Amino acid sequence: MPRRSQKTPNIIAPYKLTWPPDTELIGLEFELVPAKDCYLFPQYTIGLHAWFLQQVGSTDSEFSAYLHDGESEKPFTISALNGEIISSGRQIQLSANTSYRWYVTALSNRVQQWMAQWVENLPEVLDLKNAPLQIRSVKIAHPPTTYKQLLESELNETFALKFLSPTSFRRKGHHFPLPVPVNVFHSYLRRWNDFSGMSVDQDAFLAWVDDYILITRCQLITAKVLAGKKGAVTGFTGAIELSLAKDAAKQPEFGQLFSALGKLAPYCGTGHKTTFGLGQTRLGWSSQVVQDIPDVQTVLAKRIEDLTQIFKARRKRTGGDRADEIASKWATILARREMGESLQVVAEDLEMPYETVKTYVKLARRALKSEE
Repeated sequence: MPRRSQKTPNIIAPYKLTWPPDTELIGLEFELVPAKDCYLFPQYTIGLHAWFLQQVGSTDSEFSAYLHDGESEKPFTISALNGEIISSGRQIQLSANTSYRWYVTALSNRVQQWMAQWVENLPEVLDLKNAPLQIRSVKIAHPPTTYKQLLESELNETFALKFLSPTSFRRKGHHFPLPVPVNVFHSYLRRWNDFSGMSVDQDAFLAWVDDYILITRCQLITAKVLAGKKGAVTGFTGAIELSLAKDAAKQPEFGQLFSALGKLAPYCGTGHKTTFGLGQTRLGWSSQVVQDIPDVQTVLAKRIEDLTQIFKARRKRTGGDRADEIASKWATILARREMGESLQVVAEDLEMPYETVKTYVKLARRALKSEE
């Protein structure tokens, strides 16, 4: 959950971090402080994502291309900004001289090697679309470890998971905002199989999860939020507690993996869009389930969702191909333009040619007018 931010003096705290070279998993917490009041458009996590990749690209262009375009699971996560964020008209406001927390995790040895070099020579400022945020400090949030160490750690037959930012899964082409154990552990196992070097039969393990993992308590709430470059997502925040059923002991190797994947959750996040701030997960129970999502983000998310449904229906009636993908792009571009963003900024965020974005917003407006 977002913490109450605190006023901080205008000093730079020294930081120097080291960890073992064989590390595969680690999480860092950055303290970011704007020198003046800053205003961001609601989909600012796209900018955080882009800034991080630019940092990689400035030192290793080949590795940056892999992180950006690789077909495997993404070997890192980033969070949204954690702190006092308020709606201000059609934008959100960050307050001057106030601390905000930002989390970055590595899920592979190669990423952590780059991060170890990066923290030795961090820039002084994270420049987020004309909102310069001073990097005041950085510390280790999730301790360095390896997949093998997680697997060999003490067995936990029961553990709780807190979902701090909206979390969602893809199911049959739609968002699925419920932490069904099969969905939860499928998301963890994908990362495990990609990066651990100890691949597990997915079908066999998920069948075991379906049979033997019990939700012993839960407290959840859903919300519509913005995530990444393709519109709105319906996600949940809150907490669940999971336990092994008695007969699960018949396959002790899966019980050990269940425990290891639970400990992996804070590093890899849960569900999809974890490189755009969704799915931030921690171990432990919390009865506080509501995330402070600025009103303007909720409004934009709802507008994008409504427009998407209108454009999907229209394209299907006219026999348009790729109806869902184009409808989502039209909706995102038009909604952001309605919120006052320039088409140039939208084009940059969505990594689309400006002329294409300009054409799409015209087509979207024409389609919307025809529906009235």
